[in-house]
Amino acid sequence: MPELRKDPIVGRWVIIAHERAKRPHDFSGEAQLQAEASFCPFCEGNEDKTPPEIVAYRERGTRPNGPGWRIRVVPNKFPALKIEGNLNKRGEGIYDKMAGVGAHEVIIESPQHHISLPELPEENVREILWVYRDRLVDLKKDSRLVHGMLFKNVGSAAGASLEHTHSQLIVTPIVPISVWEEMTGSLEFFNYRGRCIYCDMVQQELSTEKRIVLDTSHFTAFCPYASRFPFETWIVPKTHSSHFENIPKQGVDDLATVLRQVLGKLELALDNPAYNYIIHTSPFDHQELPHYHWHIEIIPRLSKVAGFEWGSGFYINPVPPEDAAAFLRETEYPQTPTPLMNLGTGLA
Repeated sequence: MPELRKDPIVGRWVIIAHERAKRPHDFSGEAQLQAEASFCPFCEGNEDKTPPEIVAYRERGTRPNGPGWRIRVVPNKFPALKIEGNLNKRGEGIYDKMAGVGAHEVIIESPQHHISLPELPEENVREILWVYRDRLVDLKKDSRLVHGMLFKNVGSAAGASLEHTHSQLIVTPIVPISVWEEMTGSLEFFNYRGRCIYCDMVQQELSTEKRIVLDTSHFTAFCPYASRFPFETWIVPKTHSSHFENIPKQGVDDLATVLRQVLGKLELALDNPAYNYIIHTSPFDHQELPHYHWHIEIIPRLSKVAGFEWGSGFYINPVPPEDAAAFLRETEYPQTPTPLMNLGTGLA
């Protein structure tokens, strides 16, 4: 069973996950690509090579854990946290710990062996976002669980161990410290000015237009003023909302367009870099918050975090966000994806 341990100095919780030591790290770079060219557990036809599915969007008449799906959600084979058991909170001298109860799921985004979300048609991206919402709504019902983080790792440098396009959901029994810091900072701003800092950021970015990457009726994508990393890009809803799982249908439709376009621009402009994206959303046990605003942060892995950054908390970004945004704005990404040959051994 994984274990959560609390750092007594800064209050950060760490997951001690023994099972993760069994993950196959034998493949990297070209070796991984060659291995997946001959076999990929996420391709259609290989459903028995993953844990049984939790939910899937399927064609009518097809059976669970078999072909015929469009999107499939399965438990992570090497979970950071496990759904079974009680929290069993306890102390060990000055230290606090609890059982590693939570959820760790993999969202397989296509039965085809695509390696990039922007390669998918827009309707597929819409369904991915609906799956994200559905899983948060479902896991929110579990009183042991407090916060859900949806994220995507693309490329080995960003932590991906399989190239087939997929994302992940980890639900924790505590609020992660980075989310807590965002909520605390935004609450301080709200208490001082009576407004949401994220709403103000959107308005200011739209007024100057210097860091705007893409703007639509419901979302604004921009490179933040104090970007930590080169080409860091945020996608923020224009209408205030603290919980991603409350996104309406028109929001899903528009976000699918924005997410696919922004990721496509990054991949085209930067020659398919490794990157992460993370959906930052409010904890399950909070009602709608006037001071916090869900958003997506996209982090291309173009620079390395080294000793100074780890030791100080400062980040050194060699690309001004104004230049990054201008470069991405001028990058045209096609509305219709170019089909790629299936590289897996499945039915497609």
